[in-house]
Amino acid sequence: MRAARLIKMVLLLQSRPVMCAAELAAELEVSERTVTRDAQALSEAGVPVYAERGRAGGYRLIGGYRTRLTGLARNEAEVLFLSGLPSALREMGLEDAASAARLKVSAALLPSLRDASASAAQRFHLDAPSWYHEPEPPDLLPVIADAVWDDRLLRARYRKGGGRENGRNGTEVARELAPYGLVLKAGVWYLCARVADDFRVYRIDRFTSVEPADERFDRDESFDLPAFWEERAADFARSLLRTEVTVRVSESGARQLAYTGDRAAAATALSEASPAGPDGWRTVVLPVESLDVAYSQLLSLGPELEVVAPDELRRRLAEAVERLRDLYR
Repeated sequence: MRAARLIKMVLLLQSRPVMCAAELAAELEVSERTVTRDAQALSEAGVPVYAERGRAGGYRLIGGYRTRLTGLARNEAEVLFLSGLPSALREMGLEDAASAARLKVSAALLPSLRDASASAAQRFHLDAPSWYHEPEPPDLLPVIADAVWDDRLLRARYRKGGGRENGRNGTEVARELAPYGLVLKAGVWYLCARVADDFRVYRIDRFTSVEPADERFDRDESFDLPAFWEERAADFARSLLRTEVTVRVSESGARQLAYTGDRAAAATALSEASPAGPDGWRTVVLPVESLDVAYSQLLSLGPELEVVAPDELRRRLAEAVERLRDLYR
């Protein structure tokens, strides 16, 4: 533990001209007294750590000293590619590895480039969760993440057709999984795993228990996680669209249609619709999840859309318009 801390202290001093005791203590998560003892230990070991007193003082490396202790461990190299996702790293339990990797890269850079990581962090940040949603990291995520990185089989119990996100208990089943990859979608974590010869997707907050097995699995190197997820996500979105409604939309309504429901379905429906008439309106057959969902989505288009069929949905929208007129009369 102390050896790792001493190495980190050297790398910190190598990546910055000077650091005061308080800064080092904060970075190393120790007391300033421990920083003093560690600096003395490094000096006795031949590392030229020099302490300057006074307001502008601190610790520095002298004589252009460069350590070669910058080689990245495997887990550090892997998480370096995820360093733009701080919240995801934190939830997977990889924050320390990412910090060590960034520090080693900074220490290996020329002095003129050492502010590159801070410069990039000030110019780009990915905020994965959706608005108005406070994500709760699943308790079992770090264990599952370790198995994914290690290509280790998992014995798991999983709630099918329910979970805490919808208030249902569901049916619990046992599975042996080959965990291939993790996906963070709008604040929700998913596991893409192989079961026998089939690849499936599991919501991680529906796992009730996971136990890493002693044995590892042979990863199919042709498996493409982004392509697999894109295909499954598209299939899932299409599977929700179980019914159709016929609508007439104005030119403005056609532009807004993509923002009321499934964007791909709206784009396809508009491309297959007949040309607009003399009034600029056109008739569109639109796939929707249900009449209840279509009611709330299409009502937002107001006078830019008219429901033609089915009669039940047309009648509900007409009643809503009457109530609105009474409210604003």
